[in-house]
Formats: sequence, structure tokens, C-alpha cells
Amino acid sequence: MALEMNNLTLNSLGFAKPPSQTRVVVAMSGGVDSSVVAAQLAEEGYDVIGVTLQLYDHGAALKKKGACCAGQDIHDARRVADEMGFPHYVLDYESSFKESVIDDFADSYLAGMTPVPCIRCNEKVKFKDLLETAKDLNADCMATGHYIQRKIGVLGPELHSAADPTRDQGYFLFSTTTEQLGYLRFPLGHLKSKLETRKLAQKYGLSVASKPDSQDICFVPNGNYAAVIEKLRPSACDPGEIIHENGGVLGSHNGVIYYTIGQRKGLGIGGMKDPLYVVKIDVENKKVIVGPKSSLATHLLLVKQINWLGDVQFDSQISWAIKVKIRSTQPAQDAIIKPLSKTTAIIELLTPEEGVSPGQACVFYDSRSSRIFGGGWISR
Repeated sequence: MALEMNNLTLNSLGFAKPPSQTRVVVAMSGGVDSSVVAAQLAEEGYDVIGVTLQLYDHGAALKKKGACCAGQDIHDARRVADEMGFPHYVLDYESSFKESVIDDFADSYLAGMTPVPCIRCNEKVKFKDLLETAKDLNADCMATGHYIQRKIGVLGPELHSAADPTRDQGYFLFSTTTEQLGYLRFPLGHLKSKLETRKLAQKYGLSVASKPDSQDICFVPNGNYAAVIEKLRPSACDPGEIIHENGGVLGSHNGVIYYTIGQRKGLGIGGMKDPLYVVKIDVENKKVIVGPKSSLATHLLLVKQINWLGDVQFDSQISWAIKVKIRSTQPAQDAIIKPLSKTTAIIELLTPEEGVSPGQACVFYDSRSSRIFGGGWISR
């Protein structure tokens, strides 16, 4: 679909030239979403180059189904490229991925935080290293299969939630910078449902049309975080005490990595009159602190490393109403944001939230539109 702006006819990616003269690198995970993006752009006549990242050892990946970027997924991406007739490359990003994502994940967990590695992967690998590779290939832009919208506002490109709220991936893309938004494209963000994506895959005759969505973090089999960290950091399994927040010792544990804020089951301290929850993890002293559910309620957050995507300056002299998400699966809730510096702020939740942990992302949403204003990392 062509667009018109200032009497210039723009192609569907926003460039004032024919699709055949517009090179686009498509980040292909081997799943149906990115495959549809690549196929659609190829059918429209764009100069498409498919790129898939090898992020970790194939030997381990091949033993695991349903995770992104495994050996089978690389094969699937290559097959789609062959079906649609565009070049496809596999790039070895194992070293970068291990340093920026896997090691960060382990170290954050050992520091008592709740890391979100998919955000770090987008921030440190896909939208940084891969984006630079796309530029090296003389591409005009890079496209992905993320469910998010890029809209042009008065001051330039803006980040907006996907049309389908059940598929929206804005939480995982809050750290995308304004400069990166200028180069990125998200062709699926306007679709109303995943069913539309699968219908497009069937229309293009793609072999991945019925492939199930990946569920797990790609390097964490079956969601077993502790097993991965135990392998990466063997010393993380040092035993310690389980203590009530009033100071009483209730039992012992075999490593703080087996506990998360808000956890109730599996504490190994049965016989309590009222249910107890993990309310704090003292990594330095190897202590797991438990307390009643009421102790989990939080209404003030200190957020750091903020990536601000708003039009107005992030100024410590003002505060304003906003909506925030601290978990990807929950709806945005009303809050007040109070900047302390250009990258730090206090977030006041109007409705207290339970089980908030350092290391989680806090993503900012406009309370009056679909726009995303960025976000940061919960520090305290």
C-alpha cells in the first residue's frame, strides 16, 4: 500500500522509491510471525534479506522444542527464504548473546532480582548488533515480526501498542530508542489477531503456517531458571536460613536461586497457621525472608536506566499521570511518575501491587492513547 506525503508517493515502508529499490533486512526467528513479514515484503517486491541469529550451541538447542532460534528454527527460516526466493543468512551471535543476555540473567538472579532476558536480547543484540549488521548490508530499514506499532507523530516516529492487546509486545520493547525507531519497521502491529497472521502464512504457502508459538525463554528449558543458573554459577547453591520478617528462624534452604519474591509454595516451612510468602531475598547473607501477603504490597517504585520516548523533556521539576506495566501479562495501571533525573524516577502506583521485585521492567503508557513512552528497570 503506497502512502502520499508532501506530494511524494511513499511505499508501504515509508520510502519515496519503488519497493524493488528498497532493501530491507528481516530478522527471522523461524516462527510464523517473522516468516509472514519476510514473505509479505518479498511478495510486494522489496529487496528482502533474511537474517537468523545463532544465539547458543545447536547441540543443546536441538534437544529442546518450542524455543526460539533453536536448530530447527534456523532450518525453518531458511526454508521460508527458499520458498519465497530471497537470500538468507545465519549469523553467529553466541558470544554477544552469552555476555549480554545469559550472563546478565544469571548475575541479576544472584543479586536477588527478577530479570527479563527477552528485553535484554532486544536491547543488546537484536536492536543493537543486528541492526548495525543491517546497516552494513546497506539496508534501508530492518523489519521484525513483533506485535507493536510504529507511527509517525509531529516530532517523528513513535512507539504504540499493537492493535491486538492480547499479542502486544510493547513491554519487551520499551528500551527501543528514538534513533532505532527511525530504522525499524513492524508490519504486523496493525493486525487484529494472530489468526490473521496464520491466514497470511497460508496465503503465501509457508511451511510454518501451523507452527506453534514459542513459550519458553530460549535458553531456559521448561522454565527452570534455577537449573540454568546452577549450571552457570555453581556457587549459587550455598545453603542459608529462611527467616520470618519479625526475625524468627523458620527453616533452611539450599540456595536463594530457588526462591522468588511473592513465592508461596515450596518454601519447606509447613505447619504455619497463616500462609507465608517470600517478601525479600538477602543474597549477601544468604537469607530468604518470608511474611504475610500484606507485606508484598508496594505502591512506590524507584526506576532507573529510563529510556524516555515522550515529546516533552523528562524533567525533575514536574510530575504527571501515566499508566504503567510491571508485568507483561497484566493490564497497565494508573500511576504518577516523578522524575528525579533524566534516567531515574519514582513511580507511585495508585493501586498497590503485590510481589514487585527489583530487576523487573516498568513500562510507561499514555493514559489517553496507545502510545508507549518507554520505561526503565525497577531498582527498589
